[in-house]
Amino acid sequence: MAERPRIIFVVGTRPDAIKSAPAILEFKKYPQVETVVVSTGQHREMLAQALDAFGITADYDLDLMQAGQSLAQLTSRALVGLDQIFQDVNPEWVLAQGDTTTTFVAGLASFYLQIPFGHFEAGLRTPTIWNPFPEEFNRRTVGLFAQHHYAPTSQAADNLRREGVPEDQIFVTGNTGIDAVLQIAKQSATAWYPEETRDIILLTTHRRENWGDPQTRIARACRRLLDELPNTVLVAAMHRNPAVRETLQRELGDHARVRLIEPPDYPDFVKLMERAKLILSDSGGVQEEAPAFARPVLVLRETTERPEGVDRGVAKLVGTDEELILSEARTLLTDADAYGKMATAASPYGDGRAAERIRYLLLQDLHISSPEVPLWA
Repeated sequence: MAERPRIIFVVGTRPDAIKSAPAILEFKKYPQVETVVVSTGQHREMLAQALDAFGITADYDLDLMQAGQSLAQLTSRALVGLDQIFQDVNPEWVLAQGDTTTTFVAGLASFYLQIPFGHFEAGLRTPTIWNPFPEEFNRRTVGLFAQHHYAPTSQAADNLRREGVPEDQIFVTGNTGIDAVLQIAKQSATAWYPEETRDIILLTTHRRENWGDPQTRIARACRRLLDELPNTVLVAAMHRNPAVRETLQRELGDHARVRLIEPPDYPDFVKLMERAKLILSDSGGVQEEAPAFARPVLVLRETTERPEGVDRGVAKLVGTDEELILSEARTLLTDADAYGKMATAASPYGDGRAAERIRYLLLQDLHISSPEVPLWA
C-alpha cells in the first residue's frame, strides 16, 4: 500500500459528476488518503458544468467524446485509457457510480488489474436487460465484480442478495444524488422564470430507447396539454444529442408557451425543479431528486429501476403513450386532490448523508479511523 492510499473516482457523464461530487468532496476532507478524479469525457460540456458546480477539477481527462461514436468505440477507447491511468496511479480502490458506459468500463479495468472496485447506486434493476439500454447491462455486469456495493435503498440491497452478492459487501447508504441536490439547493438562491406566474411543466428526455417515435409521442402529448391548459408553460431542457433536439425542435419549437433551453448548469437545474409544478422525465436522477422538493414525476419509461418512488406514490410510470401522458398530466394539473397525493416530500432515496457513510465504510476497510454514520434504513 502507498504511504497515502490513493482512491480514484471515475466520472464520465453529468449524472456521474453530480452523484460522485459529494463523495469526492467528503474524501478530500481526509488527508490520510489521496483522492484522484479521472474524467473519461463521455459527455464533454455537460460533465464540465456539473464538476464546476461543486468546485471539482479532474486530475486526468481522457477527453473521449466524439460525435457519432458507437458504444463499442467508446468502450474500447475508455478501457485502454483507464487501464493506463490505473497502472500509473496504482490506487487501493476505484469508485464510480450508476450505470453509464464509463462506470462499466472503470469496473472492468479495475477487475483486469485486480483493484477493488466500489459501486455507488448499486443494485438497481429492471426486469429486462434491454431496458434501459445499455444501462441495465452495465449495472448488472458491475454487480459481478464490485467488492463494495453501496445500495441506495433496502430494495436495491435485496436485488443484490438475490444475485448472490455476499452480505458483507452490501451497504445501504442512501443515494449520493440526494446529497448533491440538497447541497446545491442550500447554496443557490437563483430563481428560474421569476416573472412567470403560470404553472411550469418541466420536460427532460434523453434515453436511447425513447429516440424517434417515442419522443415524438412525448412531445405531441406535451403540446396538446399546453393547448388544453392555457395557464401552463413547458420548459424543455434539451439534451445535446442531435437525435433528441431535432424532435423537440420540430414538434414544439413554434409553440408560444414552450421554452426550449440548453441544458442548464446543475445549480440552475435544481432551482428549475423547485420552480416546476409538474415534471415529465425519463431520467433516473430526476426520479430521485424531484421528491426531495415535493414535485410529482411522470416517468416517461416502460420500466424503472427505481420502484421506491412509484411504490411511495411520488412518481408514476406512464411510458411514451401519447394519450396516457396527456391524461395523467391533465389530472395532476387540474385535480388538487390527485396532485396533493403525489406532492409529498417523503423521499425514499436518502437523507443527504450517503457520502459520509461511503467515506466511513471505505476508510474503515483501509484501517483509517473516521466518524461513523448509521446505515440508511
